[in-house]
Amino acid sequence: MPTFTDDHGVRIHYQSWRVPDATAVVQLAHGVGEHIGRYTELIQALNDAGYSVWADDHRGHGQTGFEQHGGDLTRMGRLGPGGLRAAIEAVHRFTSVIRDAEAPGLPLVLLGHSWGSLMAQILLNRYPDEFDAVVLTGTAHRTLLDMNGGDLNRRHRHLGTTPVEWLSRDPEVPPAFMADPYTTEVSLQKLFGLVDAARLLGRPARALPAELPVLIMVGSDDPLGGARSAEKLADSYRRRSGLVDVELIVYPEARHEVFNETNRAEVRADLIRWLDERFAVD
Repeated sequence: MPTFTDDHGVRIHYQSWRVPDATAVVQLAHGVGEHIGRYTELIQALNDAGYSVWADDHRGHGQTGFEQHGGDLTRMGRLGPGGLRAAIEAVHRFTSVIRDAEAPGLPLVLLGHSWGSLMAQILLNRYPDEFDAVVLTGTAHRTLLDMNGGDLNRRHRHLGTTPVEWLSRDPEVPPAFMADPYTTEVSLQKLFGLVDAARLLGRPARALPAELPVLIMVGSDDPLGGARSAEKLADSYRRRSGLVDVELIVYPEARHEVFNETNRAEVRADLIRWLDERFAVD
């Protein structure tokens, strides 16, 4: 995998799946405790629809974490020097890597899932002019009232034998997650510490570029936030940030990982439809 080096000397591993004459480029930001290898189906669907995809293994995760921690898989998910702030800035640095490699003027869409969606919200607040659209999946309104900071598996643990039944209704997803040597079910609070975990809290900024499109996709049975939290987030982007193109899709009974849910084909189709409506040229 190619790499770039962040401000703390950590080599960030990434991959790109580029298509000729791409409609737009999607920068994919994965969730906590996982890696970009879990997004193969989504990446293929985006490529088939004419979208190039770039994705990095964030600090402490995937190939980045494996090298960073000297091959110690028990430390996967731990961010290292600079903590969360450095991890967010590394994702932003990756945006520049993509911009430098792709054709000038090609639209760039930031797609963040779970922790990646929380970082995407922060990056949108800080650098709103650097993205042409933002997609947030498995996301939440970043307040203590609207985002679950406790045991995400509590109400789903009776449905299976793993500690990650909350991820998906698909019975193959939780055991596959647990069998993957590059994933960890350790909670975000334990991996990052309470101080860094608290840095994920916040609200959409005021006066974002009005026509910037935002798509929010969540399952109604997502314990991180679910429908009510996502509705608050969408409303905040409309009322507080002044955005005029905000779409929210809630999938009934779906859990956290909408791209790994039993209706994943529907979710991918909705994403591509939304992208095509804004970027495809007739």
